[in-house]
Amino acid sequence: MQERPREVQLRDAKLKALHILERMDRTEAQLREKLSDAGFEEEPVEEAVDYVKSYGYIDDERYVRSYITYRSDQKSRRQLMQELRFKKGVPAELIEQVCEELGPADERPLIRRFLEKKQYHGAEADDAQRERLIAALVRRGFSMSDILAVLREDF
Repeated sequence: MQERPREVQLRDAKLKALHILERMDRTEAQLREKLSDAGFEEEPVEEAVDYVKSYGYIDDERYVRSYITYRSDQKSRRQLMQELRFKKGVPAELIEQVCEELGPADERPLIRRFLEKKQYHGAEADDAQRERLIAALVRRGFSMSDILAVLREDF
């Protein structure tokens, strides 16, 4: 197979990056991965990422802010932070910075909704059921203080 000239590889990488981003927003790490998976070498990938960044088509801070804002009524802040870091490839420092700017999240309504879904009734529940629900909520990233506060509300 014949090697393509560098200029052609770079042009194709830029076009592929734009095509990937026209369907949905992505993080830098996700875009790099998609371009690498498409067979582009490291240098054209980096130049294509820099190209789309220069036009503001990719911005990890904006991505983190919107990801947390639009999903905070579905998942705990800790769970969203884990997804951003390990699934989306966003640096932990950036996630922490955005979370500080957004301020603390009141996750108690999410905990109440979870307990309603599991048909938890405090007066009727035994210790084993209560412990299972607490463990499930902790696994979902909720703080123990919020969990206990909701359970004390005589839910």
